[in-house]
Amino acid sequence: MNRRRLVLASSLLCGAAWAVAPGAQAPTPVGASALRWFKGNTHTHTLNSDGDSTPDDVVRWYRDHKYDFLVLTDHNYLTSVDGLNALHGADDKFLVIKGEEVSSGFQGKPLHINGLNPDRLVPASREGASVAEVLQKNVDAIRMANGVPHVNHPNFGWAITADDLAQVRNNRLFEVYNAHPMVNNVGGSGHPSLEQTWDALLSRGILLFGLATDDAHEFKKLEDLSSSRPGMGWVMVRAEKLEAKAIVAALDRGDFYASTGVELADYQASANAITVKVKQKFWGSGGEENMKAGYRIQFVGKGGVVLQDGEGTNATYTVKGTEGYVRARITQSDGKMAWTQPVMLGR
Repeated sequence: MNRRRLVLASSLLCGAAWAVAPGAQAPTPVGASALRWFKGNTHTHTLNSDGDSTPDDVVRWYRDHKYDFLVLTDHNYLTSVDGLNALHGADDKFLVIKGEEVSSGFQGKPLHINGLNPDRLVPASREGASVAEVLQKNVDAIRMANGVPHVNHPNFGWAITADDLAQVRNNRLFEVYNAHPMVNNVGGSGHPSLEQTWDALLSRGILLFGLATDDAHEFKKLEDLSSSRPGMGWVMVRAEKLEAKAIVAALDRGDFYASTGVELADYQASANAITVKVKQKFWGSGGEENMKAGYRIQFVGKGGVVLQDGEGTNATYTVKGTEGYVRARITQSDGKMAWTQPVMLGR
């Protein structure tokens, strides 16, 4: 067996090879044959906070646009989803998951953390001597309510730095992309982009999984390209079934990829190689050769270094064992992107 110790950050990886230390027990991933892909959004608003539409209208938009699930995450409000599921999920083809954007702050900085599928409303805490301390109190409260936390839009108000996130324990999810027009995804003026923040944390050995979300507020301004519209960022989750606990557990363990419009056909990893295959998109419905979208697939490692850079719909990266971690970034020729979760490497 290859002597490299491969720590897989996600059981998403089909046919993954596990190497374990002497005396340790190998993890038991969910059987690949039992898993299915589900498209969803984990950050959405309604009239119950600062959205412009009813929960029913919001759910209807996502269902009509071929999503499989939606988490409603109004600010400090937990929307009941039983009636929505009875109306929209009666055929078991769509799922509404309860959620809350636990919204607090520190010294004027907005600190927002989504709680996915908590069993009760989580009161937001502003107590703490630092950004990290306030974040930790809210992460802990979400976990105590049996929910799964994810840190939202770190660059909104330039509120949350990599150093802040490095101090937060028991959180595995953060938004590497948020479609709201005010959240500063790409950084600037001395602030890193969210991808740079991700790489800074991964390079320190801190495992985080990157989400793409809508943070949609405006469903009545779909023609306004400057509005916080739906359909801009999503996750593709690999889970046993379309059920709230299964979906949220898959997110928490990193069984998903994030996208703003790129769809993967396959993603596999072993102790020796990582392979990405993209589902080809055509501009128009005819499938003509000259109407194919183009793709760039990059594998990224410690320090944000691009380990391999190529064009096409398929790419394989050969693992050397010294990269620290490896993740893939896929860019479509219209600027749409996808991000796979990191594979953490070590001796």
